[in-house]
Amino acid sequence: QVQLVESGGGSVQPGGSLRLSCVASGHTGRRNCMGWFRQAPGKEREAVAAIDAARKTFYHNSVTGRFTISQDNAKNTLYLQMNSLKPEDTAMYYCAAAVTCWYWETRSDYNYWGQGTQVTVSS
Repeated sequence: QVQLVESGGGSVQPGGSLRLSCVASGHTGRRNCMGWFRQAPGKEREAVAAIDAARKTFYHNSVTGRFTISQDNAKNTLYLQMNSLKPEDTAMYYCAAAVTCWYWETRSDYNYWGQGTQVTVSS
């Protein structure tokens, strides 16, 4: 089993920044790939970024250059630094764990999910 707990969401103005955190616990072999997804009201949940055990990173085109995914293995914590936030970034953000990042954008590849943290970007 893997447990994931997100934090760091909130409300921010356009152009602002937020850092999301996700503390992971449980079977390390089942979380070689860690990802962030988001879901806006009325929309499908979409992959935002992922990082594998070799620290290779993957990003959705819409966040490349603005978001940075990283992890601190000593703290078992995954981060998502979000800069230059836009209103269209508003969504519930979820941390997720998978065995591999081969299909990092595929929701069904992730077996474990956090409860989500809300990000709202509005003036």
